[in-house]
Amino acid sequence: MNELLKNLTEAVGVSGEEKEIRRIIRDLIADNVDEWHVDTMGSLIALKKGTGASPLRVMVDAHMDEVGLMVTGFDSNGTLKFDTVGGFDDRALLGKVVQVGPEKITGVIGGRPVHLSTPAQRNSVVKVDAMRIDIGAKNEDAAKGKVKLGDRAAFVTAYEELGSTAVAKAFDNRAGCAALVELLRARPYPFDLYAAFTVQEEVGLRGAQAAAYGIDPDVALVLECTPAYDLPNKNDVSPNVALGKGPSIYVMDSVTVQDPRLVRHILQTAVTHNIPYQIRQPGGGGTNTGAIQRIRRPIPAATIAVPGRYAHTPAMMINLDDYAHVVKLAQLTLQGLTTEIVKRN
Repeated sequence: MNELLKNLTEAVGVSGEEKEIRRIIRDLIADNVDEWHVDTMGSLIALKKGTGASPLRVMVDAHMDEVGLMVTGFDSNGTLKFDTVGGFDDRALLGKVVQVGPEKITGVIGGRPVHLSTPAQRNSVVKVDAMRIDIGAKNEDAAKGKVKLGDRAAFVTAYEELGSTAVAKAFDNRAGCAALVELLRARPYPFDLYAAFTVQEEVGLRGAQAAAYGIDPDVALVLECTPAYDLPNKNDVSPNVALGKGPSIYVMDSVTVQDPRLVRHILQTAVTHNIPYQIRQPGGGGTNTGAIQRIRRPIPAATIAVPGRYAHTPAMMINLDDYAHVVKLAQLTLQGLTTEIVKRN
C-alpha cells in the first residue's frame, strides 16, 4: 500500500479551500526542506537548497486542489443547490456521496426519481442545476444550521490498490503532489529547488501564476496527472495516453507550447535510463505550465504527468508503475539539468 498516495488522495482540497491538504503536505516535507511559507493565495512554497554546483533557480510545481462542488442555495425541503468547481461531466455526479463544508457533513447527490421522469427526461443527461445534495435535513432552516453558502463539497472515495493500479479521487493532482514530496526527500540537487504546491489550478491556473511571479525561476517543471482515454479503444484511433506505458510527456496543449529544449532533455533522460514514456497527444487541456511560462520574463517550462483514467470524476485510476517512473524521471531530469540545456542560441 502506497501510504503517501492514500493520505493525499483521501484528504480534502477543493479549489479555493486547500487548507487540509496543504497542512498534510507541509508536515510531510518540513524535515526535507530548508524553509517554507504559505503565500497569500494559499500555495505552499518550499526551498530545498542545492549543492551550489549550479546557479539555476528551479521551480517544480504540483497543484494541490481538486475538482468539487460549491453550495449555492437551499430548497425548502432541506436539500442543497450546488454548482461545480472545475470541469465536470454531469453524468458522473448522480448518486455520489460527498462531504460538505468544514464539518464534512455527509450528503448524497440526487435528482428527479426515474419513475417521476418523462420519457424525454429519462433519455437525456440530468444537468447540474436539476440536481441537489441531500444531507438529510428536514427543511431549509435545518440545512442552514449545518452548512452555509459557499461551502465546498468533496467526493468520498477510499484509496484502493488493485494489483498494479490504484483507484481514488483527486489523483489530479495528488499524484503530482506525491511525486514532488518524493523529490524533496531525495538528496540535494545542484541548484536551489523551489517546490510549489499550488492552489486553484482547476479554476484557471491561478495559484501557479502568483507563485511563479514570487519565485522568479530560471526553469520550471510541472508534475501532473493527465487524462488517459485508452478505454474503450476498439474504434479509437487516436488515444491520448494509456495506463502502464510510462510517464506522459507534454509537447503542446491548449494554453502553451512546452519548451522544446526541456522536452528534449526529458526524453533523452528517459532513453538514457531506460524509463518508458509516451508523448501526450498535442491539443486540448492545459497545465500550470501555461501560467508559469509567461510570468515576468519567458520561463522555460515543461510537464511530466501520470496518466489517469476517469479524470474529473469521483474515482480515478492510475498505474503505480507509471507513478514510480514519473518520480524517477523527474528526479533524474533535475539532476541532469544544466544552464547549457536551457540556454537560447
